Amino acid sequence: MATYSDNTELIHALKKGAPQAYTYLVNTYHHKLCVYAYSFTHDHNLSEDIVQNVFMRIWKKRENLKDDFVIINLLYKSVYNEFIDQYRSQRSFYPLEKKYIDALNEIVETEDEHSLERIIKAVKKEIQNLPPKCKEIFLLSKEEGLTNIEIAEYKNVSIKSVEAHITKAFSILRNALGEKADIYLFLMFR
Repeated sequence: MATYSDNTELIHALKKGAPQAYTYLVNTYHHKLCVYAYSFTHDHNLSEDIVQNVFMRIWKKRENLKDDFVIINLLYKSVYNEFIDQYRSQRSFYPLEKKYIDALNEIVETEDEHSLERIIKAVKKEIQNLPPKCKEIFLLSKEEGLTNIEIAEYKNVSIKSVEAHITKAFSILRNALGEKADIYLFLMFR
């Protein structure tokens, strides 16, 4: 496999249409981008599709690459944009969701890949630090997508108890994660 000593060399090779540059790009970044896409989609197949679309688009438009692009930043931004395109095409677009999408855009534009990975790790860590029953009910709601009624039936508790645990989880997470907690949680569990 060909290797490229720097970003500019890789971009030049891509612009010339070198298949080994494309292979290098895919082999180097595919897994990282799939993990990143999964943080938005929570769907392995959709994440793979998003990343594949990004690689195909970059190859088709390789002549338009600018020499000063940082390829990894371009890839992450492209994955995010593809996610937004997929999201918009598959769901009704409500004003509240638009607020979160705009906020996510701001995070993606101002944070680098390491910051986003750090944010995701921080959110996961804070969720793990929740009181056990609170964490379990929160994850059933947000990760598994169960309704409060389903959780109440499954855990054999009252709906009020489920609501109280979810409210407590959000409160603890907002305190731990700061002012952008709602955006981070939306990023993880949209």
